[in-house]
Amino acid sequence: MAEGTHQTRLGVVVIDCQTDDLTDAVVFWEGVFGKPGTIDDRGKYAWFGDNSGHPKMLLQAVDHDPRVHVDFETTDREAEAARLEAIGAKVVERSEHGWIVMEAPTGHRFCLVKPQGEDWP
Repeated sequence: MAEGTHQTRLGVVVIDCQTDDLTDAVVFWEGVFGKPGTIDDRGKYAWFGDNSGHPKMLLQAVDHDPRVHVDFETTDREAEAARLEAIGAKVVERSEHGWIVMEAPTGHRFCLVKPQGEDWP
């Protein structure tokens, strides 16, 4: 890859569930996706099937109102954030976990995350 270039792709559709317990949400979304759901050890995230394919589907337990957002996987989060800021997006938060929460000019939020999984092109 040439210096100064990076790759980005849609990686995850995240369904934010306003709950402390994802169990009921997992049961519902298992029916939608037709795949078994697995809740992580912290009870914060759940994925479906073997978490392969694109985009991946993820449930996330949150404190805010329920919504859906997308995660873009990128090989250089800072460079991608700068590129997107140049076309009108704004950085909302830089997480201590490394992802960057951004907001489109339309008000839609999305995250920039590192590549997820073994199937990065």
